[in-house]
Amino acid sequence: MRPQADSVKTARDVTRTTLQRWGLSELSDDATLVVSELVTNAVRYALYPSPAPPARDHPITLMLLRIAPHVLLAVSDPSDRAPSPSQPDFVSEHGRGLYIVETYSQAWGWDTLDEGGKAVWALFRTGD
Repeated sequence: MRPQADSVKTARDVTRTTLQRWGLSELSDDATLVVSELVTNAVRYALYPSPAPPARDHPITLMLLRIAPHVLLAVSDPSDRAPSPSQPDFVSEHGRGLYIVETYSQAWGWDTLDEGGKAVWALFRTGD
């Protein structure tokens, strides 16, 4: 998907629909919250990367994999900058994203991509 204003809504819809199709509706709330945070960050890095010039043509990729008893979701962005969790400031509107990802997923991390950029992933355990 191209980084744009409705990218987060599209990612939430795809995540919710996919989990429902897989019979994993119980993961929908947590997974859509996490994917919202990951895609929000990916859009930010795709539209305003630093120090590189804008990468507006770099697509954001959302991937969902079911590997029982887990679901893995990953979001790529064009930035090579490692995600760094900060102490959440619950008064500010920013800075809580990775705290939310860490809180609602079983594990999370990131990997650099051969073509540049990175993929940030979160792992969820199913009831299987």
